[in-house]
Amino acid sequence: MQIYTTIPELRAALRTRGRIAFAPTMGNLHEGHLSLMAQARELGDTVSTSLFVNRLQFGPNEDFDSYPRTFADDCEKLAAVGVDVLFAPGEKELYPEQQQYVVLPSVIEDLLEGEFRPGHFRGVATVVLKLFNIFQPDVAVFGKKDYQQLMVLRNMTRQLALPIEIIGGETVRAEDGLALSSRNGYLSAAERAEAPRLNRLLRGIRERIGSGARDYVQLEQAAMAELDANGWKTDYVAIRRQTDLLAPQDENQALVVLAASRLGKTRLIDNVEI
Repeated sequence: MQIYTTIPELRAALRTRGRIAFAPTMGNLHEGHLSLMAQARELGDTVSTSLFVNRLQFGPNEDFDSYPRTFADDCEKLAAVGVDVLFAPGEKELYPEQQQYVVLPSVIEDLLEGEFRPGHFRGVATVVLKLFNIFQPDVAVFGKKDYQQLMVLRNMTRQLALPIEIIGGETVRAEDGLALSSRNGYLSAAERAEAPRLNRLLRGIRERIGSGARDYVQLEQAAMAELDANGWKTDYVAIRRQTDLLAPQDENQALVVLAASRLGKTRLIDNVEI
């Protein structure tokens, strides 16, 4: 695996690498990230990734400073799964001056995650567009666990006519159903035992809808009530259209149920397609 820390070096290295598959990360890697690298291997001649904790997507009271930086361990994991090219820039390399030009994802920026994390998707879309301009990949892979992020980036790529195919990677879960996340390490033992409830509730909603339930508001409220009764502090449980994450208008649309809730100090998100 070749590691590059500057944009000119990376661009020079990628010129003769054939079809480029790209799966960006913020590091602190787990099996979910590594599954995206394996998926990228099937999609291109060169598997490339980045390790960069992006300040722009963190709010003022979020965990930018405490977010785990595990560079040496991450490099070992990436090399072991056959990643070819790693870009690991310092902040001054990616943002040598104040980033005054940004991507505004419009309506979707203010829904769900956007309501509770103002500016988050603006930061995500801006850094990903910048990385797309640097890597110029043919295909990019993003996990479905961050479902709204995937929608933002897919829509951005389409509307800006970027010549990049966006692929969604399936969520990797622990045996008890908890979606793997870099923030799961914040959970205490008792919180970790409770955490799978989130996915169980989402799967329960999918089953209820599959059995004919159509009172979506009641399903959402019942799930939130159960979470909160068990020590969670819930931001949302929402049944939405897969295409744009707006409220469903008829019964023939593909749906997804999404949730975000805080267990102790750890905010967990999950989703289940219906």
